[in-house]
Amino acid sequence: MFLTIPTLMTWARIVAIPLIIAVYYLSIDDPTKNTIATVLFVVFALTDWLDGYLARKLNQTSAFGAFLDPVADKILVCASLLILVHLKRVDVFVALIIIGREIAISALREWMAQIGASKSVAVHMIGKLKTVAQMVAIPFLLFSGKLFNLIDTQQWGTWLIWVAAILTIWSMVYYLQKAIPEIRARVK
Repeated sequence: MFLTIPTLMTWARIVAIPLIIAVYYLSIDDPTKNTIATVLFVVFALTDWLDGYLARKLNQTSAFGAFLDPVADKILVCASLLILVHLKRVDVFVALIIIGREIAISALREWMAQIGASKSVAVHMIGKLKTVAQMVAIPFLLFSGKLFNLIDTQQWGTWLIWVAAILTIWSMVYYLQKAIPEIRARVK
């Protein structure tokens, strides 16, 4: 099921990455670049919710879609964090925490699936809160200005990305604690 509407929306998130990067190479003023990149990120991030909804509603769920969806999310977030590090809007330490956790937990989930214990590392509320903090922080940091002449998005984005980093560590510890008994049982 490579060409269903939900799967195409997931592919769109991956295609969005070079588009967001390309914005910063345009010969336009920085506030316009920031606005375009923010709008692109928000639109493509919203497809994460929409593709899941449509897959269930249209009965177009698939193993491939279930695999590709989190991969697309992680690539979009990681690429956006690297852009923000390059723009000096995110501390490299925060980016390393978030990107490192994504790699580690993805590998852990893959391994747990191979040994038949994927339920022990199923998505938890801490992981969902981490995702929400990231998905609000990143567009704030991409925008990096005053929203409605009221909200300092750089300041709020910086606070939120640090909250996301803390939740990232917390969720990684949680998932590792859930996996360790399964790992011990399988290694013996």
